[in-house]
Amino acid sequence: MSSTLPDLFLASFAETLLMTGVSGLLGSVLGGVLGLFLHLTHYHVISSSAVSRTIGLIVHGLRSMPSIIILAASIPLTHILMGSTTSLIAIIIPLSIIATSFVARYVETAMNEVDRHIVEAAQTMGASYWQIICKVLLPEAAANIIAGLGITLASLVGYSALAGAMGGGGLGDLGIRYGYANFLPEVMLASVVMLIVLAETFHVLGLTLAQRLNQR
Repeated sequence: MSSTLPDLFLASFAETLLMTGVSGLLGSVLGGVLGLFLHLTHYHVISSSAVSRTIGLIVHGLRSMPSIIILAASIPLTHILMGSTTSLIAIIIPLSIIATSFVARYVETAMNEVDRHIVEAAQTMGASYWQIICKVLLPEAAANIIAGLGITLASLVGYSALAGAMGGGGLGDLGIRYGYANFLPEVMLASVVMLIVLAETFHVLGLTLAQRLNQR
């Protein structure tokens, strides 16, 4: 067993990185689009319809819902789509849903916090709202968005551990199967430490990049 543990740790670490990275990427793209949409409806650039209100409620509801519930509720969906509930791809689906809800709220909040006087000044100079988005809102909100992405990735590391406890692989699965079930506390401790280090790395990286953007 001891001779295979390093290989197991490397494989589990790679699985955690894959789950976190892919779901974070999908969540950033989908959440960015949803966050922009919610911002535009908030300032009535896009008419606030029943669809936009429903999307806002869904995003808010997903953020308020415990992640373990989202993971468990997604099992039937992943089983239908993938034919399995334990593959990495199947676990990435609910993690991407969680990431999307977080990123959407961070993007919307960051854009809403941009000084309206700057936006109004751009409007008086004849800029369209899409030009304002690209040249005013995104540059001004970039630091807060990057910080939010760092927090999202750090949170996804923890959620991937929950997914691992449900058979999804990664460090969480390693800690449960070998550390808890086989009474190997050193494996459990090492898994926890690696998860903490990975989560803090994402968090600190996001804050560092955000601070550098703020200094420009």
